[in-house]
Amino acid sequence: MIEGMFSYRHAFHAGNHADVLKHVMLVQLLRHLAAKDTPFWVIDTHAGAGLYSLEGEWAAKRGEFVDGIGRLWSRADAPVPVAQYLETVRAANPDGALRHYPGSPFIALAHLRADDRLRLFEMHPTESRVLAGNVAEAGREAARRTRMQAGDGFDGLKALLPPPPRRALVLIDPSYEDKRDYARAVATLRDALVRFATGCYAIWYPQVQRREPAEMVRRLTRMPGLRWLHATLTVRAPSPDGLGLHGSGVFIVNPPWTLQPALRDALPWLADALAQDAAAGWSIDASGETSPQSPGKPGAARPRRIQFCPR
Repeated sequence: MIEGMFSYRHAFHAGNHADVLKHVMLVQLLRHLAAKDTPFWVIDTHAGAGLYSLEGEWAAKRGEFVDGIGRLWSRADAPVPVAQYLETVRAANPDGALRHYPGSPFIALAHLRADDRLRLFEMHPTESRVLAGNVAEAGREAARRTRMQAGDGFDGLKALLPPPPRRALVLIDPSYEDKRDYARAVATLRDALVRFATGCYAIWYPQVQRREPAEMVRRLTRMPGLRWLHATLTVRAPSPDGLGLHGSGVFIVNPPWTLQPALRDALPWLADALAQDAAAGWSIDASGETSPQSPGKPGAARPRRIQFCPR
C-alpha cells in the first residue's frame, strides 16, 4: 500500500471548477440514460464521501468551491446544461443557501428511478464510512438502490461487468495522487470494454504540470475502434511553481449523441464564468466516424477537433 494513498480527502476540493466540469457532464449522461424506460446502473470506482458540507473545516480550509460552484450559484443566465446541473445541486440545499455539495454518488441518486441501481467503491477508510452514513441518511429508497464496497474500484469493477440490465455509466475518477492511477485508468477501461463493450465510460482527470495526464489521453485516443469525446475546461495558466491544477478534462467512451451539443452550449459559458486569468479556455475533441465493429475491437477512428476556444 502506498503511503499517502489514504491522505487524499475530496472534501478539500468539493465544488471546485473540476467538480463543475465533471458534474455538468455527469448530469447530461444521466439524463440521457433516464430518457429510456430500460433500467440502468451507475458505477463509480472512486466515490468519495458522496455529500460534502461547504461550511465544515475541510472545505473551509481551502475554499476551492468559492471559485467553482460558488461563482455559479446565483447566476440566472446559465445555459440549459449548466442550469440542469445547478438544479441538482440546489436540490441538496433546500433552504436556498449553498451549504452542501453533492458528489457524484448523490448526483447519480438524484437521477435514478425505481429500478436503476448505484454501485460504489471507495478505498479511503474514513471516506468509505462517511459515504455509508450519508447514503443511510438519504433514506430507505437511496439505500435500496445503492451497494457500496470499501475497496479499490479499479479491481472491483471487473466483477460488476456486464451489469444485468446491459445499460450502464461507469465513472472512473481517482484522485491521481498516485501517478500510477493514470496507467491504471487506461488498463481498467481496456479490460472493461472486453467485458462490456457497449457501456458508457467517463474518465475524469486533472490538468497538472506533469506528463502523465497528456500521456493518458494520448493512449486513450489511440485505442482502436473507440467512439469517444474528450472535453477540457481550463481556468488559469499553470502556476510558476508547478503546483495545483489549472483545469481538468473528461474522456467519454460511447458518448450519447446529445452530449456534444450540450457541451458546445456549456463550456464557453463555464470558461468565462470560472476564469481566473486570461489563459482560461475550453476544448472538445472527438473521434471520427468509426467502423461498424464493436468498441474495443480494431477499427478506424480518426480524431477530429471540434473546437478550441481561449477565453
